[in-house]
Amino acid sequence: MSAYKILCGLLYDGILDELRPNMEILVSGDKIRQVGRDVSAPADAQVIDLSDRTVTPGMMDAHVHASFFDWREIDRDAVYYSNSMRTLAVAECARKALMAGFTTIRHVGWFREDNSLDVKRAIEMGYIQGARMVMAPHFLCTPGSHGDSTQKLASNPALSHFLEGQYPTMGSGPDFFRDAVRHEVKLGADFIKIMATGGFFTPNDSPEDVQLDRTELEAIIHTARDLHVPVTAHAYTPELITILAELGISGIEHASLIDEAACRLLEEKGIYVVPTFCPYDEIVLLNEEKLAQKPAEFQKKLYYYRDRLVESRKILMKSSLKLGYGTDLVTGYNNYECGREYSAWMRNGMSPFRTLKAATAVNADILGIGDRTGTIEPGKLADLAGWRRDLLTDDLALLDCSFVMKEGVVYPTISIIGK
Repeated sequence: MSAYKILCGLLYDGILDELRPNMEILVSGDKIRQVGRDVSAPADAQVIDLSDRTVTPGMMDAHVHASFFDWREIDRDAVYYSNSMRTLAVAECARKALMAGFTTIRHVGWFREDNSLDVKRAIEMGYIQGARMVMAPHFLCTPGSHGDSTQKLASNPALSHFLEGQYPTMGSGPDFFRDAVRHEVKLGADFIKIMATGGFFTPNDSPEDVQLDRTELEAIIHTARDLHVPVTAHAYTPELITILAELGISGIEHASLIDEAACRLLEEKGIYVVPTFCPYDEIVLLNEEKLAQKPAEFQKKLYYYRDRLVESRKILMKSSLKLGYGTDLVTGYNNYECGREYSAWMRNGMSPFRTLKAATAVNADILGIGDRTGTIEPGKLADLAGWRRDLLTDDLALLDCSFVMKEGVVYPTISIIGK
């Protein structure tokens, strides 16, 4: 059994809101055994000197769409990508995310089949290298919704209708969605993802659209509850968020147009939010160069909703909500650039410790793996990352990983800086 003694310049453990100097970590096998100063180690333990770095738990990204190689290719997905091509893209995303210091990613589904569960299993069995994956293989959606990429083919109705048949969890009616939940759970889904409203990225809908009715939402949430599987929903508006909260949803993705009343309701019910600041950061902070990289319909919606996006972000940041860390990168940056969200939180004035905790301990709880990872303490899996940049002042710090260990195994790293 391999053993490592890791010397830390500074240590953030995911528990305390502080960086502790001159700490040491003893790793044996796949677990953390000791944390402290002057820890005792076996004579054959390998010393890893990270005394010039800050060591943290392995980071986690709770909102990744892993099914594409390059964001510039997404428009081709509906017609030109095979299922096998998407599968390879999922594996590559998981590999690069791990090398960037993110030892866990939460894949929140894709428009069509990507065999992502097979990638997850191959990683768990040690056949390929990649971040641990928590998985919703498909998102549940209706025709013409934000989950239907054949929107882009609406001018060719025959082709659009044919391709709808390739979406295993797109349909209508409570009975369809009860069965969809059961099939997802049978396949091995860790959670259920709903596309409950329209979005910014798709061309023919609005973020204020309600794309599943109350009976459909109730069928999904209650069926998943009976099967002991959590449910999260892509949702923006306070009206829909309120309905979802009343029906017993586990979490909300985005919540980018939320108001104070809906936020208080989520706080009262203990419902988490993964706010995904990064995709809307260009409009909130007015970066016109990055805005120009987004499709025209995306830009138009962002400008239209800017004031509400700014106000809702303030509400989320001031709240006592359980806020998770997730990127949702589909334009402008690639899906494995998970450190981008750190930059967004920091540049919007969020406390670095709240941001770090969101990407570690809070995300571990949201993903249902907090008993195994997310903090640096004895008995937890040895998921660790090392960073040379100042995590408290440098918003680019999580784009420049210089050490990563997952379950006691050291992997090569990559830097995203300048990409």
